[in-house]
Amino acid sequence: MNTITLIFDYLGMKNTGKIIQDYTIITFGLLLFAVSWTLFLLPAKITGGGVAGIGAVIFFSTGIPMGITYFVVNIFLVILAIKILGANFGVKTIFSMSVLTVLLTVFQEVFKEPIIDDMFLSAVLGGMLGGIGLGIVFSRGGSTGGTDIIALIVNKYRNISPGRVILYCDVIIIASSYFVFKALDKMVYGYVSMWVVSYSVDAFLNGSNASAQILIFSEKFAEIADSINKEVGRGVTVIDGVGWYTKENVKVVITLVRKRETSMIFRKIKEIDPNAFISMGSVMGVYGQGFEKIKI
Repeated sequence: MNTITLIFDYLGMKNTGKIIQDYTIITFGLLLFAVSWTLFLLPAKITGGGVAGIGAVIFFSTGIPMGITYFVVNIFLVILAIKILGANFGVKTIFSMSVLTVLLTVFQEVFKEPIIDDMFLSAVLGGMLGGIGLGIVFSRGGSTGGTDIIALIVNKYRNISPGRVILYCDVIIIASSYFVFKALDKMVYGYVSMWVVSYSVDAFLNGSNASAQILIFSEKFAEIADSINKEVGRGVTVIDGVGWYTKENVKVVITLVRKRETSMIFRKIKEIDPNAFISMGSVMGVYGQGFEKIKI
């Protein structure tokens, strides 16, 4: 048994191969995130959200390397969070913060000149690369800390959603860049980058794996359920309902499928019962057999 295995066993982490895979993929995501800042955003003098955005603003105003500010601010936030929320932060968060500090510091010395002269293109490409990087980190249960921690602290004392707190923080951080550059266009490009990051994270995490919940009301519910089961290969649940206007008993067919499979299901339903009543809604995530594995 090698040293790495002994360490993981000591920490209670039996599935060594899976853990090493997770940390390797998280590191790759952090690499993309660091490159997005140092290769596209910083050379173009564009700021973004989060603690990385704070580091960028301080770098442009004082010259202090971004990685140092990122590390100091995150350490302060982690200590504050442990004091207020308790020691419930995972190893992956600490790992991500440490690795990203090193990557930002090293890459900032390597990439000093912009490779693209167009600021808008730099904002978009930087945002896309950063969003994909964060998506990779999040998909493996990792976190880069920062404004996530602030959101958790605020949420403990105020009934404000973490997403809204993070948005407010990002808006304030990017707005502060105006006092450094005295240029409205750079602030606007910062907001463009923030939006692209958010969109890219969602697209990466959902993307082709986006799922839909379909409710079908039809007198031919049995045929429809069998068709979805046998021809689409998806599970179906049939529940009893009451049409409140007619006071008649009805059967409701419920199924969860990938969005790319919905067109096939609609086609089958139309063939069986063109008058079927259908409701379809997007769902944030589906976990279990045939979908995603639960990731902690």
